[in-house]
Amino acid sequence: MPLGKHLIALLFSALVVIPCSSLVFAQKSSEVAKAGLPTASVDHDGEHDFDSLAGTWKGHTKYRAHPFAGSDTWIESDGTESFQKLWDGAMLELSAAASANGPVGLMLYTYNPQSHQWYVYFANRKDGKVGLPNVGEFRNGQGEFFVQDTLNGKSLLNRYVWSQIASSSPHFEESWSSDGGRTWESVRIVDLARVSDDTGNAHPTGK
Repeated sequence: MPLGKHLIALLFSALVVIPCSSLVFAQKSSEVAKAGLPTASVDHDGEHDFDSLAGTWKGHTKYRAHPFAGSDTWIESDGTESFQKLWDGAMLELSAAASANGPVGLMLYTYNPQSHQWYVYFANRKDGKVGLPNVGEFRNGQGEFFVQDTLNGKSLLNRYVWSQIASSSPHFEESWSSDGGRTWESVRIVDLARVSDDTGNAHPTGK
């Protein structure tokens, strides 16, 4: 079912604050590059990389309860992931837990045809904030997206990885690194199963 127009409007209103942080983002992107992480490829036109996700999916999500604490305790939940194509090179994802009081979040994917990279913005219902985007691209069927972040005041790298994206069971994993990308700890895993191919486009797909 398509999202209400007011929800999309609220998201884009929140993103108005992003350009004010462009200088900070440039600095953090430089730090990511120093960690030896992938840079943009000029060979791949990735405008339609996320098109195969359009529609509704059942999602099984696992969160690591205590990151960087030597704990392997996970919190698991089931829910729905709805992907709506806004235009070529833009996708909106809404996550909703099966229980009424479960977590609700959204992710906005936008493509920059000049850099051949995707910007992945995240917000959740807890605070409504939209932070700096994870930035990256797909190579050999796998998408990796990075941003410099903090946890309890400590700097870390945040990585999103999408794999099997064109299959009937796409896989998403979020990981953190506290040592500049040398090692990673998985903190969130989402496995999808198709429910509907209804894209629920909020806008025409033309440019």
